[in-house]
Amino acid sequence: MTRVILHVDANSYYASVECLYTPSLRGKPMAVCGSVDDRHGIVLAKSEAAKRAGVQTGMAIWQARQACPGLLCVPPDYDLYMAFSQKLRTVYGRYTDQVEAFGLDECWLDISAPGNDMAAGEQIANEIRESVKTEMGITVSVGVSFNKVFAKLGSDYRKPDAVTVIPEDGFERIVWPLPTRDLLYVGPRTAAKLGRYGIATIGDLAMADTKLLEYKLGKNGLMLKAFALGLDQSPVRHADDDEMIKSVGNSTTPPHDIRTPEEARAVLYLLMESVGQRLRALGLKAKQVAVSARGTDLLSRSCQRRLSAATDSTARLAQEANVLFSERLRFGLPYRSMGVSCGRLVPWHTPVQLDLLGDAERQRRQEQLDQALDSLRYRFGHTVVRRGIVLEDADFARVNPAGQVIHPVAFLKEGSVKYDSP
Repeated sequence: MTRVILHVDANSYYASVECLYTPSLRGKPMAVCGSVDDRHGIVLAKSEAAKRAGVQTGMAIWQARQACPGLLCVPPDYDLYMAFSQKLRTVYGRYTDQVEAFGLDECWLDISAPGNDMAAGEQIANEIRESVKTEMGITVSVGVSFNKVFAKLGSDYRKPDAVTVIPEDGFERIVWPLPTRDLLYVGPRTAAKLGRYGIATIGDLAMADTKLLEYKLGKNGLMLKAFALGLDQSPVRHADDDEMIKSVGNSTTPPHDIRTPEEARAVLYLLMESVGQRLRALGLKAKQVAVSARGTDLLSRSCQRRLSAATDSTARLAQEANVLFSERLRFGLPYRSMGVSCGRLVPWHTPVQLDLLGDAERQRRQEQLDQALDSLRYRFGHTVVRRGIVLEDADFARVNPAGQVIHPVAFLKEGSVKYDSP
């Protein structure tokens, strides 16, 4: 049976939803932008009119206004975008129960069935496109192909409001002339690295020496070559599948650079408060802590270490994160942003070896304290209780890590320097 995979991508999603609910914005150059005061002042999404004027996603607001002097900027409304995303998935659910989200505005659909071919896939793609336009007032672009990677490439191939079919027979004619950066998981740095070895197109990547790719990019080089050859066989998950949680983390760009070890310690406690609370809500404990930091040069560094025993204690996790930072990352100050992550997760009831020095009572009291704080925050909000170290800086005190929206990130992390600690 031929696989028929769709990738549906809502065009200029945040901007389109804002224009739908605020008619005065329609047809005008507008952008959804982060907060300048919180140093998140970049373009998150832009309308077609703004795009034609030269506005690009990721631009600083001042750069966008230079490119388009009449640009209208509006703040994001993530609750609205998430609710609208659910409505989109309701439309997709009319055709299949295999609907896998790739962010709020993108989904893969597996409509493979006896008798379904690429022509049937194109017909369904057009039905979805028209249904979304008629019922919801926005447009989508749809890629139709025999695997997820090429379906995603197809939805990006023509925009807005278009359907592109990339069949298994003859995909090379469409795909191979495209630049490598158009392939899923090839970011700017990877594309530049490939370019240095004469690999400029997806076809070049498909024909590249396997040993060279493995040497220069590791296992990711082999994966990208397989994608270029059309060998992706990854399944589309069912809509009701629970994805296994591998880590719980959070990060923030505070209102000013993190300049001293004391400020770094405050940020780490600030972040770990929310991570510890989420671990306990999920019924999980962590056996590994990781800390990441991005410098003013925008280069990221990270390090991690295993814990002697699994824990969901905020204090223990924050202490481990601070030790890790002091040993590995403090020499890189100042930092623009920092993040923490807890991995190697196990269920909360996993047996733990008790400390021979009789630490069980202290752990029990810490658990009771965490539970009391969780209860207060659930009722009155995350900021109802704050640690003194966070309140020492008025700018840090107004950061609410539990109120941040965590966006999906690429499978490959570009431009990072990683240090592992045993």
